[in-house]
Amino acid sequence: MKTYLGQRTMDGPQVTVDGQPLDPRFDLKTLSEEGFEWTYEGDAPAQLALAILADHFQDDRKALEHYDSFMRKAVANFNNDWEMTTKDIDHLLNE
Repeated sequence: MKTYLGQRTMDGPQVTVDGQPLDPRFDLKTLSEEGFEWTYEGDAPAQLALAILADHFQDDRKALEHYDSFMRKAVANFNNDWEMTTKDIDHLLNE
């Protein structure tokens, strides 16, 4: 089970997966060149949603299909610091 962690730091928002920086997946789709953000609906939260789902699914097509709804259901509602596991993601996607 993977753990995704987001924290606001002096260097800006930082997101890791199992302690390693999460790839923003600009190669898949660039929604926000500034990188990740959360707690609202927009381009930077959508980039985070896409990156999380691409890593979670290991399927780019599936990530592209679901990132917008995942951003609205989860990423837009994250607190300043947050943690989410693969189990949490599966549960949310199955609602």
